[in-house]
Amino acid sequence: MIALFNKLHSRWLTFTFRHPRTAATAAPKVNLSTAPPKPVIPSKKPIKVELVGGKRYSWCSCGYSRKQPFCDGTHKTKAEGMKGLRFVPEKDSTVWLCGCKHTNNSPYCDGTHKQDFIVSAPLHECTD
Repeated sequence: MIALFNKLHSRWLTFTFRHPRTAATAAPKVNLSTAPPKPVIPSKKPIKVELVGGKRYSWCSCGYSRKQPFCDGTHKTKAEGMKGLRFVPEKDSTVWLCGCKHTNNSPYCDGTHKQDFIVSAPLHECTD
């Protein structure tokens, strides 16, 4: 490093340190986005499930789970910042859970899968 001296007062000196000019090195890629992660689309249809009243479930909100429509924890590595939605139904029931992951009534299907942005989007397929 090169030190440059600047005289401010007769008694005080300040130092400015500069890095010597060297060839640029590749910096690691860092995601600086503050936007929330977006889910992938594992299914363009709702998924019919039988739920038991009083039992806790965790619905996959990221779309990466291999146990659709339920969460298997894959978001921890593939969709950091997202997590499963936990819910407890009041009684035994048959329901349609969202498969496209874009519902406004999570975890239940609200028909969003019929909109053009879902219909025209590619399906996510598990590769590993």
